[in-house]
Amino acid sequence: MRVDLLHPWPESVAEAEAVQELLRPRVELTGPDRFATVAGLDVHYHGDDDLSAAVVVLDAATLSVVEQVVVNGKAAFPYVPGLFAFRELPVLVEALERLTVTPDLLVCDGYGLAHPRGFGLACHVGVLTGLPALGVGKTPFVGTHEPPPPERGAWSPIELDGAVVGRALRTRDGVKPVYVSQGHRISLETATDQVLALTPRYRLPEPVRRADHLARHRDPAARAATTRSRATR
Repeated sequence: MRVDLLHPWPESVAEAEAVQELLRPRVELTGPDRFATVAGLDVHYHGDDDLSAAVVVLDAATLSVVEQVVVNGKAAFPYVPGLFAFRELPVLVEALERLTVTPDLLVCDGYGLAHPRGFGLACHVGVLTGLPALGVGKTPFVGTHEPPPPERGAWSPIELDGAVVGRALRTRDGVKPVYVSQGHRISLETATDQVLALTPRYRLPEPVRRADHLARHRDPAARAATTRSRATR
């Protein structure tokens, strides 16, 4: 699939913040509400700077794997709160570019609007690819929210500086929530619906859960691997 590199990879905090400010106005907060294929994106670290970036594309109706790619590399930027995406984006972009199918929706292990500058990983990946994207965080990052009711599907708004930037969402009865935020070309309502539809058994959406497993268990010595289902060969 195609990814438009709209900027050089930054080498300093000032350059990274400038990229976020440059691209943030391109974020669109409306878009389609139905998706045939959904890709989960995740990164796992093997030590401090060695990492594996995985993209797993699923059929949205059956949650069967259509294609999956894993790429190993190095963190491309120091650890700086609010700029964490720049550590992982170059390897994630390489993984996305290796896909032979273009998914309809990207589900990122991270944040979108729920970010100090309103431009988290899900926003950045969405703008670079032009695809609808959303973020699902395991822990809260910015803003405040009330605990949602305990049943599956319950949510409470995440507010930052007087604006709603996401939702704390229960995907399992009595289990701690996940933190959903818009990335690009998707409404918050649709993002919430999609996260619920993609979590039939576990706390995390199935595309992200499978991408996490692939990145975590991939041999760090291997550079890259791609597999496709029989239906796409």
